[in-house]
Amino acid sequence: MEKIDKLTYVDQAENVIKSLRVKDRNGRYVMRLTTSRIRNILSLVTGIYNRVLHETRNELSEEICEEIQYLRLRIVYEAGKDQDVKNFMNQANLLENIQDIGKNRERLLLFCRYMEALVAYHRFYGGRDA
Repeated sequence: MEKIDKLTYVDQAENVIKSLRVKDRNGRYVMRLTTSRIRNILSLVTGIYNRVLHETRNELSEEICEEIQYLRLRIVYEAGKDQDVKNFMNQANLLENIQDIGKNRERLLLFCRYMEALVAYHRFYGGRDA
Protein backbone atom coordinates (compact mmCIF):
# COMPACT_ATOMS: atom_id res chain seq x y z
CA MET A 1 0.00 0.00 0.00
CA GLU A 2 1.32 3.40 -0.93
CA LYS A 3 0.39 5.98 1.68
CA ILE A 4 -0.50 9.43 0.48
CA ASP A 5 2.12 12.04 1.16
CA LYS A 6 1.65 15.81 1.35
CA LEU A 7 4.39 16.36 -1.22
CA THR A 8 3.28 13.72 -3.72
CA TYR A 9 -0.49 13.24 -3.29
CA VAL A 10 -1.30 15.14 -6.50
CA ASP A 11 1.00 12.92 -8.55
CA GLN A 12 -0.38 9.87 -6.79
CA ALA A 13 -3.92 10.93 -7.70
CA GLU A 14 -2.96 11.46 -11.32
CA ASN A 15 -1.37 8.00 -11.49
CA VAL A 16 -4.47 6.38 -10.00
CA ILE A 17 -6.77 8.01 -12.53
CA LYS A 18 -4.47 7.19 -15.44
CA SER A 19 -4.49 3.55 -14.35
CA LEU A 20 -8.29 3.46 -14.52
CA ARG A 21 -8.51 4.52 -18.17
CA VAL A 22 -9.41 1.90 -20.76
CA LYS A 23 -9.19 1.96 -24.55
CA ASP A 24 -12.42 2.21 -26.50
CA ARG A 25 -13.11 0.68 -29.92
CA ASN A 26 -11.31 3.57 -31.60
CA GLY A 27 -8.18 3.15 -29.52
CA ARG A 28 -8.83 6.26 -27.42
CA TYR A 29 -8.50 6.20 -23.66
CA VAL A 30 -11.79 6.69 -21.80
CA MET A 31 -12.95 6.62 -18.20
CA ARG A 32 -15.55 4.03 -17.26
CA LEU A 33 -16.03 5.50 -13.80
CA THR A 34 -18.67 8.23 -13.98
CA THR A 35 -18.28 11.67 -12.45
CA SER A 36 -21.48 11.23 -10.42
CA ARG A 37 -20.13 8.12 -8.69
CA ILE A 38 -16.87 9.75 -7.69
CA ARG A 39 -18.62 13.00 -6.70
CA ASN A 40 -20.92 11.10 -4.30
CA ILE A 41 -17.84 10.12 -2.36
CA LEU A 42 -16.31 13.58 -2.63
CA SER A 43 -19.45 15.23 -1.21
CA LEU A 44 -19.16 13.14 1.95
CA VAL A 45 -15.47 13.98 2.24
CA THR A 46 -16.15 17.68 1.69
CA GLY A 47 -18.73 17.72 4.48
CA ILE A 48 -16.16 16.39 6.93
CA TYR A 49 -13.44 18.67 5.56
CA ASN A 50 -15.58 21.79 6.06
CA ARG A 51 -16.27 20.86 9.68
CA VAL A 52 -12.61 20.22 10.50
CA LEU A 53 -10.90 22.95 8.48
CA HIS A 54 -11.17 25.66 11.11
CA GLU A 55 -10.55 23.50 14.17
CA THR A 56 -7.28 24.15 15.93
CA ARG A 57 -6.83 20.88 17.80
CA ASN A 58 -4.77 18.26 15.98
CA GLU A 59 -6.78 15.41 17.50
CA LEU A 60 -10.15 14.84 15.88
CA SER A 61 -13.29 14.70 17.98
CA GLU A 62 -15.16 11.46 18.49
CA GLU A 63 -18.00 12.83 16.36
CA ILE A 64 -15.67 13.48 13.41
CA CYS A 65 -14.11 10.03 13.84
CA GLU A 66 -17.61 8.54 13.62
CA GLU A 67 -18.22 10.46 10.39
CA ILE A 68 -14.95 9.11 8.99
CA GLN A 69 -16.10 5.58 9.80
CA TYR A 70 -19.40 6.28 8.07
CA LEU A 71 -17.47 7.56 5.03
CA ARG A 72 -15.58 4.28 4.95
CA LEU A 73 -18.85 2.37 5.09
CA ARG A 74 -20.37 4.42 2.25
CA ILE A 75 -17.34 3.86 0.04
CA VAL A 76 -17.61 0.12 0.57
CA TYR A 77 -21.33 0.27 -0.19
CA GLU A 78 -20.77 2.22 -3.42
CA ALA A 79 -17.99 -0.20 -4.39
CA GLY A 80 -20.34 -3.12 -3.82
CA LYS A 81 -22.86 -1.62 -6.23
CA ASP A 82 -20.46 -0.76 -9.03
CA GLN A 83 -17.30 -2.55 -10.20
CA ASP A 84 -15.82 0.70 -11.55
CA VAL A 85 -16.14 2.29 -8.09
CA LYS A 86 -14.56 -0.82 -6.59
CA ASN A 87 -11.62 -0.55 -8.97
CA PHE A 88 -11.29 3.14 -8.09
CA MET A 89 -11.43 2.38 -4.37
CA ASN A 90 -8.73 -0.27 -4.69
CA GLN A 91 -6.42 1.69 -7.01
CA ALA A 92 -6.65 4.81 -4.82
CA ASN A 93 -6.22 2.77 -1.62
CA LEU A 94 -9.16 4.68 -0.18
CA LEU A 95 -9.93 2.32 2.69
CA GLU A 96 -6.31 2.05 3.77
CA ASN A 97 -5.86 5.81 3.58
CA ILE A 98 -9.01 6.39 5.63
CA GLN A 99 -7.82 3.95 8.28
CA ASP A 100 -4.48 5.75 8.34
CA ILE A 101 -6.23 8.97 9.43
CA GLY A 102 -6.92 7.72 12.93
CA LYS A 103 -7.60 10.83 15.04
CA ASN A 104 -5.05 12.99 13.24
CA ARG A 105 -6.47 16.22 11.79
CA GLU A 106 -3.56 16.74 9.36
CA ARG A 107 -3.97 13.21 7.94
CA LEU A 108 -7.67 13.90 7.44
CA LEU A 109 -7.02 17.18 5.63
CA LEU A 110 -4.45 15.45 3.42
CA PHE A 111 -6.95 12.70 2.59
CA CYS A 112 -9.55 15.33 1.66
CA ARG A 113 -7.09 17.07 -0.66
CA TYR A 114 -6.18 13.70 -2.19
CA MET A 115 -9.86 13.04 -2.92
CA GLU A 116 -10.15 16.47 -4.51
CA ALA A 117 -7.11 15.73 -6.67
CA LEU A 118 -8.61 12.39 -7.73
CA VAL A 119 -11.80 14.12 -8.85
CA ALA A 120 -9.85 16.84 -10.66
CA TYR A 121 -7.75 14.35 -12.60
CA HIS A 122 -10.79 12.22 -13.30
CA ARG A 123 -12.39 15.21 -14.98
CA PHE A 124 -9.15 16.21 -16.71
CA TYR A 125 -8.70 12.76 -18.22
CA GLY A 126 -12.22 12.57 -19.62
CA GLY A 127 -14.46 11.50 -16.76
CA ARG A 128 -18.01 11.56 -18.02
CA ASP A 129 -21.24 12.53 -16.33
CA ALA A 130 -23.98 9.99 -15.83
